Amino acid sequence: MHIDNATILWNQPLGSSCYRIGITTSAQYAYATPGQFVMLRLPNQTDPLLRRPFSIHRLIESENGILQGIEILVKVVGRITSSLSFCQPGDTVDILGPLGHGFSVPPDCSRIFMAAGGIGVAPILFLATSLFKKQFDLSRCILFLGGRSKADILCEADFFALNLPVTITTDDGSMGDQCLITHPLELCAREQRPDIILACGPSGMLACVAGIAESLNIPCQISLETAMACGMGACLGCAVKGKSPDVRRLHACLDGPVMDSRQIDFLH
Repeated sequence: MHIDNATILWNQPLGSSCYRIGITTSAQYAYATPGQFVMLRLPNQTDPLLRRPFSIHRLIESENGILQGIEILVKVVGRITSSLSFCQPGDTVDILGPLGHGFSVPPDCSRIFMAAGGIGVAPILFLATSLFKKQFDLSRCILFLGGRSKADILCEADFFALNLPVTITTDDGSMGDQCLITHPLELCAREQRPDIILACGPSGMLACVAGIAESLNIPCQISLETAMACGMGACLGCAVKGKSPDVRRLHACLDGPVMDSRQIDFLH
């Protein structure tokens, strides 16, 4: 874990309210795993005072594989994300990371279902890219990509470039099938059982994905999207209820953000 005074490399619009922002980082980020995150703070930031969490979206590497930095995916929803959307190359930010636990794909897995809802696509692209670099056959996998409307469907071209089949759904039918992402996921899981399901998105979506996996006895890891104030377990603000009587509370920043879906009590 490092605190870096980092430089913005680029800020590229992605849709109407999302941005891909490249940031220089220390060499330690070369060992980051998909699902890990950073806590980011702008210079002279006082309102809000604390850093904000962002999933690592991609590692930035030179042609010879040397790490140059990381990329984050930012959706404008408040003051910090709005300020980030105006950042220019050469501007500086303060980042802490890499933090948390990422996805862990067992070595015997050959067929993976991935599910990404809205901005939850951020760590899923890092995951798919990481598997591709390891020469994993992504053509045997499926990505289920969902959003409220076409504007929420992000990075589909990046996944197609990795030879990863993509199923798209939107709530309003403006792109792909008009249904929840969990509908085709469940149908495909029953017909073409995957070795594991890996997902990131809104809590309601993750609860449904976890229920599908449990009903079909399929291992499932989910990356929680939750508010974090410190990212290091000090504030206890990112607590979720655990299923085990021995573990009443889990913390997304320390125990996750990626967890086995069977650990979490989604009903409370």
